[in-house]
Amino acid sequence: MDKEGEFYTFRGYTLHDAQRQETLSASMEDYLEMVYRLSRDDGYTRVLELAGALHVQPPSASRMVRRLAQGGLVEYERYGIIRLTDAGRSIGESLLYRHNLLERFLHFIGLSEVLEDAERIEHNISDAAVAGIALMLDFFTQSPESLALWEAFLHSHKDR
Repeated sequence: MDKEGEFYTFRGYTLHDAQRQETLSASMEDYLEMVYRLSRDDGYTRVLELAGALHVQPPSASRMVRRLAQGGLVEYERYGIIRLTDAGRSIGESLLYRHNLLERFLHFIGLSEVLEDAERIEHNISDAAVAGIALMLDFFTQSPESLALWEAFLHSHKDR
């Protein structure tokens, strides 16, 4: 529950969020999520593949992979492959879940182009808000009558 009068700057909310005291930067999250995406089939990816997927230069990707390796999230051989550690895999899976959930939610509220908004939101949303969104989407999935009412309501407001 929010306490009335306890306002912070945007950065202040991040600093006061107990869930995020030991968090990764938004860029680190993006890289880790993409390593997870790219390594799901083979168990590994390479710097060039990662750089291409994120539209960055290979030296930038290498620098970030080294940072993730220092944090114990990936194992990396120079000019070789990138493998997630158990901790990296767990976080990567969580990051991808959060991203996909936000895309589903944004589609649910009627947006057609959701990637940019999902990317912006995913780095600033609390675990409690993610859980709330998941619960709401589950409710509508399990309640076809309510879903039909929502979709009709949404459709009636498309032209406004």
